[in-house]
Amino acid sequence: MTQLKSALDLTQELIRFNTINPPGNEKPCADYLGEILESAGFFVSYHDFAEDRTSLVARAGDGSKPPLCFTGHIDTVPLGAMKWSKDPLAAHIEDNRLYGRGSSDMKSGVAAFVFSMVELMPHLKNTPGVVLVITAGEETGCEGAFQLVKQGDVLGEAGAIIVAEPSANYPLIGHKGALWLKARSQGITAHGSMPELGENAIYKSARAITKLEEFDFNVARHEILGKPTLNVGTVEGGMNINSVPDIAEVGIDIRTIPSQQHSQVKEGLQSYLGEEVEIDTLVNVGAIWTNPHDTWIREVFKIMTPILGGEIETRTASYFTDAAALTPAYGGAPTVILGPGEPLMAHQTDEYCQIDRIEQAVEAYLKLAQSWCEL
Repeated sequence: MTQLKSALDLTQELIRFNTINPPGNEKPCADYLGEILESAGFFVSYHDFAEDRTSLVARAGDGSKPPLCFTGHIDTVPLGAMKWSKDPLAAHIEDNRLYGRGSSDMKSGVAAFVFSMVELMPHLKNTPGVVLVITAGEETGCEGAFQLVKQGDVLGEAGAIIVAEPSANYPLIGHKGALWLKARSQGITAHGSMPELGENAIYKSARAITKLEEFDFNVARHEILGKPTLNVGTVEGGMNINSVPDIAEVGIDIRTIPSQQHSQVKEGLQSYLGEEVEIDTLVNVGAIWTNPHDTWIREVFKIMTPILGGEIETRTASYFTDAAALTPAYGGAPTVILGPGEPLMAHQTDEYCQIDRIEQAVEAYLKLAQSWCEL
């Protein structure tokens, strides 16, 4: 059995696995975690959505009622163009900071719930228990989580969900959805000296972009998540300066609120922009929201108040999570985002997590699981 010294030690081990996505290659990291959990007595199943792209589901408990779900992903984003001052895969510690790609987003969160549930495992036998869902491919649209959902009964049941994404251990009860679209314009190529013989696809895209700036979603503002947003993030077109471009593409990032259906948003946008563009979906991740008056959410707030040292306000995350796949799959189970990572450090050069946050997360996860299992 792999001996776990601490959640910090486990976080360091996870950072040393290169799971930068693309390509991901999460399998060695997933196998390592699976070995730890199997050795502790968890029932573990492994699920690949592509070669070396492994997610795992681990269970413990008697099934007397749906278990508490902890979830997190083990893929990380690329390092970026800026030079790091620390080796991003060395898990360097300096002062109260653990540096490395994935330290905040979100290998510290995965390490904290794995470590804490291994510690609690001897007491889970005659309780509802826990299910740990550890995914690959989250950073590119929750691929691993959606694949688990498609596989039917792989996930089993869960009565509530803790997503260990970076929140500095502050409980967040929702996030906007993400609908990423590609708007493609088709033209006719010609020599740049005779543009009248062609049809300029970039001009079509430019007209679409101008219209996008004025687009109105025509939905009421959500009480906490606010209004949906739209951003044009990329524009691509043309092969060379002296030719009329016959293809142009615009990347559109829409962040939605719970009242919106993504299919309707896409259809409405296509109708608004007209025949000059054809829209395809790149990423389709729904919004998540749990009522702050939900009984379990109130229990989470109660438990976290003394841990964080102050009253808990209703807050949400700015990013999307695997909850977009898992919460509907678990029948709309109440969901909280709560993890030790620093939200502002996610995807950053010289990413770090505060070490005391990892220890604090272990305390929080233990107390939340003990409350769920009535220990």
